[in-house]
Amino acid sequence: MSRIGIKPIPVPEKVQIALNASDVQVEGPKGSLNWAVPDGIDVTLEENVLTVQRKSELKQYKALHGLARSLIANMVTGVSEGFEKKLRVVGTGYRAEVNRENNLILDVGYSHSVTYVPPEGITLSVEATEMIDGQTHTPVVISGIDKQLVGQVAASIRQIRKPDSYKPCKGIRYEGERVRDKEGKAAVG
Repeated sequence: MSRIGIKPIPVPEKVQIALNASDVQVEGPKGSLNWAVPDGIDVTLEENVLTVQRKSELKQYKALHGLARSLIANMVTGVSEGFEKKLRVVGTGYRAEVNRENNLILDVGYSHSVTYVPPEGITLSVEATEMIDGQTHTPVVISGIDKQLVGQVAASIRQIRKPDSYKPCKGIRYEGERVRDKEGKAAVG
């Protein structure tokens, strides 16, 4: 039995769920999401509690059982509370700002500014710059209702200038990420 798959999903009062033959549609105060349920997985709603069950004990259905439950629970959380990830732009002269079209403009050591256009449903914001250990840290907040999309956008922005392990004080990193400082080449004397 899947330990995650058998857990029931409580549905908040503000969230409406529509179950069709092959998909689940979740609507809440922040928006709506829908997902096609794979064959072999059944979703039932009783008294504001969703349960996910598999039709047989085949290996492929066992693999999908916990996944389906996790994705539906993330949808319920997303439309009621939303998700957010924080990045930090670290480095002297490194800047981030969001323009009127919700595009992120980054100055991260290249000869030109890099503009990141987020997909629909993602909101970007830049918080006030802080000084930590003599370095400027500019927090960038990525928020939305789709957990997978929020994580993918954060990874794409981080990819623009990953932290350098030889100069860990520069780059774009996740909030709380620790960058290991490697030693450079040493002269043999």
